[in-house]
Amino acid sequence: MYYRSRSSNIAARIFDRQICTPAPGTSVHHARRFYENLVPSYTIYEVECPDHSFRKFTEDGQYLISFSRNHQELIVYRPRWLSFSCNDEDCDQHDLPSKARRFDSFFTQLYCVPLASCNELICKDFFLYMESNQFGLFATSTAQIHDAPAVGGAVQGVPSIEKITFHLLRMEDGEILDKKVFSNDFVNLTHNMGVFLYDDLLAIVSLRYQTIHILQIRDSGNLVDVRAIGEFCREDDELFLNSNAQGMSLSDKNKQHQVPENNVENHMHQGQPNMGNSFLSGIKQRLLSFIFQGIWNEETDDTLRIQRLRNKFYFHFQDYVDLIIWKVQFLDRHHLLIKFGSVDGGVSRNADHHPAFVAVYNMATTEIVSFYQNSADELYMLFEQFGDHFHVTSRNSMYMNFVSSHSNNIHALEQLRSIKDKASNSSQFVKKMLASLPFSCQSQSPSPYFDQSLFRFDDKVCSTC
Repeated sequence: MYYRSRSSNIAARIFDRQICTPAPGTSVHHARRFYENLVPSYTIYEVECPDHSFRKFTEDGQYLISFSRNHQELIVYRPRWLSFSCNDEDCDQHDLPSKARRFDSFFTQLYCVPLASCNELICKDFFLYMESNQFGLFATSTAQIHDAPAVGGAVQGVPSIEKITFHLLRMEDGEILDKKVFSNDFVNLTHNMGVFLYDDLLAIVSLRYQTIHILQIRDSGNLVDVRAIGEFCREDDELFLNSNAQGMSLSDKNKQHQVPENNVENHMHQGQPNMGNSFLSGIKQRLLSFIFQGIWNEETDDTLRIQRLRNKFYFHFQDYVDLIIWKVQFLDRHHLLIKFGSVDGGVSRNADHHPAFVAVYNMATTEIVSFYQNSADELYMLFEQFGDHFHVTSRNSMYMNFVSSHSNNIHALEQLRSIKDKASNSSQFVKKMLASLPFSCQSQSPSPYFDQSLFRFDDKVCSTC
């Protein structure tokens, strides 16, 4: 890593800050330039560290998250910041004092909280931080059952976990404020893939039952169910379908009184509605309707319409029906970016080789707004020009508003276009770039050392955690 220095003297930079006023709206950018003079240049080896599994720092730098080696307890530290200084000209030649080689000289343990029960383990790859309230969301789960039978509307081929528990903690003192339990379900918790936090809204994707659970995190620390999107889209869909099923059942019973007695039993079995197999899910019906209408509107001639529908819709109808929800992210408080694909890709560790689609879903109108294959050039152009709209961040998070991307930084854009020009296969490049959509929640670092207007670095050697 190297940097473009404006002044190598930090005292001169401070003096410059006193006599110069930054342009309106650039005060934070101006302040971040001080990191050009505060570049990490020394690594301490063989530090006496606790035998813990360290997860990450929170975005505001206030807490260091770690777990016990048996994945039963949460241990949270607070940084103590600078513990040693040197004002000599040859500081690099000085040996650090023994105190500076100890973990406790840099961090203070705040608390140790048991999270997991005897048959559960903490999911060490999962953690979300709500900066506005300083709440932390953790997860514990039992072991996966890979060959679990698909019962109760579950998707065949998706594993099952007997118990998944989400714990909402107040980071200041480690108090558990609320819990949310999913039983005999499957949520992909690796790198926060199955959960997305936006402001006070939380989206949890049930892969096994193909449901997007929307929850709200109240200021009081309560997890409140808002809606479930999947089998039903509107809040009264279930009530309407149940009422309709009861009406059908009463109508069938009236007909049965008019037939001979020896035929009643067979007719009763035939007249009972099977709600589990009668309808596609609500979200799947919205998707199919959008695809159908899009193809229908491509032509004005009825003959050509029928031909296009036969080739582009009915021929692939079962493929569309077999799609399952892989991943979800918020675009704003009303729109979700949903990734669809095959069952194999949904549970695979490397889903990049499986065909996939992304759709924008409006929660207020319950409509699909747009639908693209993950190799579509049109989607890539939207991604290149409006990348920040995909990297949605909480409105209360000041730090995350200054993350560099190819949409807001000329150096990042030049780097992206250079990679694109060097790619031997344009379609494979587009598919590779769009494979990360939807983005995992809190996968970016707001650190100024990753600000491409200040530093240059190799993305390949930077951890996403």
